[in-house]
Amino acid sequence: MNNLANDSVHSTPVAAWLAEGQSSQRDMLESLQTLKNQLNDSFNIIASHRHNRPEIFEFADRVYREPYPAKVGIVDEIKEMTESATPRWQFVLEHAKANNVQVLLTGRNGVDYEAHREIFDAAGIRLLTGATSVAALESIEDKFAFMQQCHEHSIPVADAWRFDNTAELEALLAEHGHQPLCVKPVVGIFAQGFWRLDTGKSEDSAYDSFEHLYFTEEKKINTAQFINAYNNSVMVHKRPIPMLLMPYLSGQEYSIDVVCEYGEVLAAVTRYKTGKIQHIGYDRSVMDVVIPLIKAFGCDGIVSVQTKADDNGQHCVLEINSRPSGGIGYTTHSGIDLTQVGFGYWLGLTEKPKLADITQKIEPCQVRSIMVSVKIDDTTE
Repeated sequence: MNNLANDSVHSTPVAAWLAEGQSSQRDMLESLQTLKNQLNDSFNIIASHRHNRPEIFEFADRVYREPYPAKVGIVDEIKEMTESATPRWQFVLEHAKANNVQVLLTGRNGVDYEAHREIFDAAGIRLLTGATSVAALESIEDKFAFMQQCHEHSIPVADAWRFDNTAELEALLAEHGHQPLCVKPVVGIFAQGFWRLDTGKSEDSAYDSFEHLYFTEEKKINTAQFINAYNNSVMVHKRPIPMLLMPYLSGQEYSIDVVCEYGEVLAAVTRYKTGKIQHIGYDRSVMDVVIPLIKAFGCDGIVSVQTKADDNGQHCVLEINSRPSGGIGYTTHSGIDLTQVGFGYWLGLTEKPKLADITQKIEPCQVRSIMVSVKIDDTTE
C-alpha cells in the first residue's frame, strides 16, 4: 500500500503539504482547515506519514503513506511500513507535482529533502525545511557546531565542551567542575539524554543517589553514577554517543515559535512555562537574541528556538529546532496562529507578514495543555 488516496486529480487548486513531523502535525493541519474554511476552500491540504495515523489524517483533504525502508529483524513494524524502493523525497515530489502543491513543509526529515532543493524549486514547490542548505541544517542539528557558529556571530549562547569518552569527561569535570553543570547529546530532541549533574555547586549540596531514578522528570543525577553508567554502557560502546558538558543556566527558559524566510523573522510568539502553565506573549528581550540568530543561520520556514537566562538575566540560546515545535498550537490562543500566518503568505493568500504588525496583535495569555482522546477505526492491515 503506497498511499491512502485515489491518485486521479480532476482539478488543480493549489495545495499545501505537511509531511511527517515530530509532534505538531495534527495541530497544524487543524489550523490549515480553519484557514481554508475562512477563505472558502481556496486550497487543498495534504498530509503524509510513514505510519497509518487516522487521528492526523482526519484534518487533511488527501493523505499519503511515506516510504519507510524495512529494518532487518524488526518484524513487528512491517505492518506499519510502506514497502517501496522509492526514496521518501522522490515519492513526495512525484505526488506533490500531481497535486499542484505550492508549499511543502518537510517536518522531521528536512535534510533528505534539502539535498534536492533545486528539483523542488524547478517544480515550483516552495520547500520549507527550516533552512536553505544541508550545511545549515547540519550545523543546527549538531549542538557543538551550532554553539561555535553562534560565537562567530557574537550571539549569546550556552557554552559547551564536547566529550566522546569517559577520560575526556573526567578531564572536563576537573577543569569546569567549580560550577553547576549538565550534560546532553550533541544530537538529540525532546531533552533525551539531558541530565543535571551534582557537582556540589548547585542549590542542593548533593543529589540523592535514588532520587534521579524515582523523580526522572527532574533530570538530576549524581555525577559519579552518571560517569559509571556512561563508562559501562553497552549501548555507548556499540554506538558511541558524542555528548556535551555545559554550565547549567539557572534562569527562565523560553520556547520561541518563529515564522521566517531566508533569515528574516516574519512573525514570532514567545512562551515560558511555570509548573503546568504556558505563558504566551512576545518578550522583546528574548527576541533581541532570536532575531540575529535566525539571520545568522538563514532559517526558512517555521522553526522553534530555545533560550535560557543565566545568573545575570542574560538570555542565551540553547538550540534551534529546524521544524515546528510541539507547542505551536498554543499560539492560536494569543490571537496569532503562526501556522495560518506562514501558510497564508506562502500560498499567496495573504500579504507578507511584518513582525512589527504581528507583535501588536499578540494578546498575552496563559495556556494549560490537556489530554484529548480520539476514536479511530480498526487499522489492522
